[in-house]
Amino acid sequence: VAAQKCRKRKLNAILHLEEDVCNLQTQKESLKKEHSQCSKSINQIKQKLNSLYHDIFSRLRDDQGRPVNPCQYVIHCNSNGSVFIIPKHLAKSEQKQDNRKE
Repeated sequence: VAAQKCRKRKLNAILHLEEDVCNLQTQKESLKKEHSQCSKSINQIKQKLNSLYHDIFSRLRDDQGRPVNPCQYVIHCNSNGSVFIIPKHLAKSEQKQDNRKE
């Protein structure tokens, strides 16, 4: 009788573990789909941002009316919502300072 109860507990444990494995596999597939959707969304947002970036720079002009070179300048957004066009070398030094503050 004790051996029968032991075998029954063992079979029940195995059944519960198999259910857990099935549930985890389902959850894994769901997370894979969600990850794929998020990746697609991120790529779409990156493309839109890149397009907006190029559109902004195509309209910008310096003091003499010449187009602003996007290779030399970057768009910088502050936490208060203000937007600046600054030289890249200044942007890099600001990032280093921000990293040090953090």
